[in-house]
Amino acid sequence: MSNFVPNFNNVRHKMTRNKKKNMPLLEHVTITACAAEGKALARVEDKVVFVPFVVPGDVVDLQVKKKKSAYMEAVAVKFHEYSPLRTEPVCRHYGVCGGCKWQCLQYEEQLKAKQQQVYDNLTRIGKIELPEFMPILGSKNVYGYRNKLEFGFSNKRWLTDEEVKQDVKYDVMDAVGFHITGAFDKILDISECHLMDDINNQIRNDIRQYALKHGLEFYDLRQNQGLLRSLMIRTSNTGELMFLVQFRIDTPEQQQQADALMQHLSETFPQITSLLYVDNHKANDTFGDQEVHVVKGKDYIYEQMEDLRFKVGPKSFYQTNTDQAYELYKVARNFAGLTGNELVYDLYTGTGTIANFVAKQARQVIGIEYVPEAIEDAKVNSDINGISNTLFYAGDMKDILNKEFIETHGRPDVIITDPPRAGMHQDVIDTILFAAPQRIVYVSCNPATQARDLQLLDTDYKVTRVQPVDMFPHTQHVENVVLLEKR
Repeated sequence: MSNFVPNFNNVRHKMTRNKKKNMPLLEHVTITACAAEGKALARVEDKVVFVPFVVPGDVVDLQVKKKKSAYMEAVAVKFHEYSPLRTEPVCRHYGVCGGCKWQCLQYEEQLKAKQQQVYDNLTRIGKIELPEFMPILGSKNVYGYRNKLEFGFSNKRWLTDEEVKQDVKYDVMDAVGFHITGAFDKILDISECHLMDDINNQIRNDIRQYALKHGLEFYDLRQNQGLLRSLMIRTSNTGELMFLVQFRIDTPEQQQQADALMQHLSETFPQITSLLYVDNHKANDTFGDQEVHVVKGKDYIYEQMEDLRFKVGPKSFYQTNTDQAYELYKVARNFAGLTGNELVYDLYTGTGTIANFVAKQARQVIGIEYVPEAIEDAKVNSDINGISNTLFYAGDMKDILNKEFIETHGRPDVIITDPPRAGMHQDVIDTILFAAPQRIVYVSCNPATQARDLQLLDTDYKVTRVQPVDMFPHTQHVENVVLLEKR
């Protein structure tokens, strides 16, 4: 058992900036369960207390930071007993970085908490009859599992409370790392991240060193100025590596600096197969509408899944845990129960990964997606793999998927839907009910909105199978696949 706890003198929480006086100290409180947003909870008298960086079984003193009528938020200031479920995080930034909040909890316990989260959402929000759950599919890799990471640059490094109390002037305030929740213009300088292969650390730390040595200006998010804005790294299971830097280039000198940096990266990291940059002058880092400049290689890499190859560009969406995406898609394909004769609608198809993945087992697959560029990727992925029985349409789901669309293309035998976290619009659900497929496979990254939608479908459909899948170890996030069959 590990006795690791974060140094709370070094941790700054947004809620600690509330300077209200007379907040209570709760002594010898036992943490009882995992909660939302990666926190845990305890019960004190008639109130629930939400606490970060603790695990069920810890006995702690809690300093309340926020007090409401039904709940409180607090931080642990003293540990009396350490839970046997506790484990030592591997990351030096744990407790300050906003990600991977469950690193202190054994992975088996994380899976139990996620399974319970799905069950609670479907029963409490959905209020529908459920079959016996299948055990959650855990991730083969609990570290190094991501194929994509993004980091920001800032000339205003986030300082811990301990650094602030020292009241000294720091010579270097430039940082490259993750944004701090609740402080949009502050970046936590990241020296190591274990979510991806170590190549992400090697390149990011090299860029920081190069930029400081050569006087490259780090971005000022409030003033919207500075050369270095952000970087993105993508790896693939085919051994390819994409690296993209976002600049804001305002002068010929900055163009020379950007060119020199890209040349340095090309020479220092020959494993980069796709080296790209964007000159972005917008107030935000989204670059879907920006030109991508190719310095080395091509503007895409490939991912492999069974005998399929998927082209992934800098603007493409692809599940960030490749191995678990394969498990997720196998579940969806299995739930669909395809025999080769079915017409399948794939809603929110993205770049057509699921559509192409199931196409060989279907008569035809029709994919619909809001983003036109994603639909073009979906078509390309069909062509690359010699798949001729797919059709793809771009537009707002509630506008495209209507009665006229169904009358034109035929009533689907199976609908696969993988909506964003907000779930499906009421109009989409009404059209699904009108289409009346025999089976609906609902893939969700948010069991709460999935539960809401399942309740709306419950009049005509019965949930017959439920399979949670863990895509993001050490976080509270969980994917869930549900099979609904016509009553």
